[in-house]
Amino acid sequence: MASSAAKNAIPKFRYLSAWFCPFAHRATLALEHHAGRVDYEWVEALGWEKRKDEKNVTGTGEEWWYHWKADELRRSNPSALVPTLIPIDKQTGKCDESKAVYESLVTIDFIDAISNAPSQQRLNPVDDHYEMARCRVWADKVNRECCSPYYGVLVRKDESERREHFDNLLSGLRSFSKELSRTSGPVFLGDGQLSNVDLAILPWSFRYYVFEFYRGKEFIVPRDDPELEAYWQWYDFVTGLECVKRTLPDKDEYLEHIGKYADSSARSKVANAVRRGVAAHELDDKIDDY
Repeated sequence: MASSAAKNAIPKFRYLSAWFCPFAHRATLALEHHAGRVDYEWVEALGWEKRKDEKNVTGTGEEWWYHWKADELRRSNPSALVPTLIPIDKQTGKCDESKAVYESLVTIDFIDAISNAPSQQRLNPVDDHYEMARCRVWADKVNRECCSPYYGVLVRKDESERREHFDNLLSGLRSFSKELSRTSGPVFLGDGQLSNVDLAILPWSFRYYVFEFYRGKEFIVPRDDPELEAYWQWYDFVTGLECVKRTLPDKDEYLEHIGKYADSSARSKVANAVRRGVAAHELDDKIDDY
């Protein structure tokens, strides 16, 4: 009886996601880190279609368009973006779209907060307010400096602009690597405790391999850079965790998917924002709609 009551107490969600999306990947990582404490139903909520570029928006003669978005995604999230979490009432089985949670960094913290995990398994160091503040600063910092430039390397057409974005990304990684060295490592917090910062950057770190294929060897994140030593120790550790490994997309499938960004034919809000010259994190729902 007690175990049944405990099971019913575990929060459950409709998880509106997309297998290819690194923003959604953040929420997936949080859900899998707290597997057994938070339950979810995966809903693939986005679909692509290739069309002729009638208005020459992409400059490629064609465009990849989000031709389909799940109705519940449109209803529950004003931006209609993944990840979006919709709570399910365990008694009635009904969803409450009025309580949807979205924005990828927010979903990490939300999942962590409702998990009822012991403090050493929390993604937020709730017992140390200083460390919580540091995590908040760095989750935002890696989002701006290590994640957004990824799209500039791929979407921008001018070689010098691509290089500028890649150099900015490397600078962000070196800053992150230096910060990693402040603790016993190998992750952002001490004692091997995963944090929201690790989950904020990991989906993009895993995807940097696409640069070599689409942009050449000059765009490889170097393993022999001494300033990135702590970063690579971090990367090898986190990608070896079981809760992480089961979330990673197939590399060949993702490589094919991201080609639409690499040739600038993607018409997502992120691609539209980068195409008009702003960072991915600066996208505007109205200006960059499609």
